[in-house]
Amino acid sequence: MKKSFKIISVVLALVLVIGCFAACQKDDKTKEPQKEVLVMATNAEFPPYEYREGDAVTGIDAEIAQLIADKLGMELKIEDVAFESIIPGVQSGKYDFGMAGMTVTEDRLKDVIFSDSYATGVQVVIIKEDSDIASLDDVAGKKIGVQTNTTGDIYATDDYGEENIVRYENGAVAVQALLNGKVDCVVIDNEPAKSYVAANEGLKILETEYMVEDYAICFAKDNTELKDKVNTALNELIDDGSVQKIIDKYIKA
Repeated sequence: MKKSFKIISVVLALVLVIGCFAACQKDDKTKEPQKEVLVMATNAEFPPYEYREGDAVTGIDAEIAQLIADKLGMELKIEDVAFESIIPGVQSGKYDFGMAGMTVTEDRLKDVIFSDSYATGVQVVIIKEDSDIASLDDVAGKKIGVQTNTTGDIYATDDYGEENIVRYENGAVAVQALLNGKVDCVVIDNEPAKSYVAANEGLKILETEYMVEDYAICFAKDNTELKDKVNTALNELIDDGSVQKIIDKYIKA
């Protein structure tokens, strides 16, 4: 009798184990597969390309990056960091790519590789309405506010000299310095420049464009596989009009 009871107990235990295993297998099949995370580094101080709405980073770059991640079947995570931290973070592998209204330059190509261009930017000069600066030639010898490590910083330093450059953490701080008389002008991209001028009385943009440049996405030099995948997705989005639709949403003709 005891022997029969033991056999029955073993059989019941096996049935329970098999049933549990089958149920677990079934549950696993119904669960969504975990998406690989794609980490983007940006500096959300550059409207309309990237800026904050509450806790979220939004803008042209954020929306294009989301479409790229969707095409690759990946989950996008955006890290808002100081602009000068983007390239070192991408180089070290902390971030998968950097996207922050970033221009391809010879110096940056020493450290990272870039995707194809997805947008064109224009560097301009913000001045006070009563400024005696009437042309780019008049900027010579003036104190020029720039955001650290941006192309505005690079170009202005080359053209007007290191001694005339005053660097700030972001464009908003540079514009505040202009309003307070600490600098004579600010060199920055046209789109955020328009936002800053609209938000602050007494400022205007110099009519002559300072520099025209193309924006691209940066990757670590050894991450050519991801660069190629992103480039393919990006060009598909350019070809089907998705990128232009996003740009038009934020920048009115």
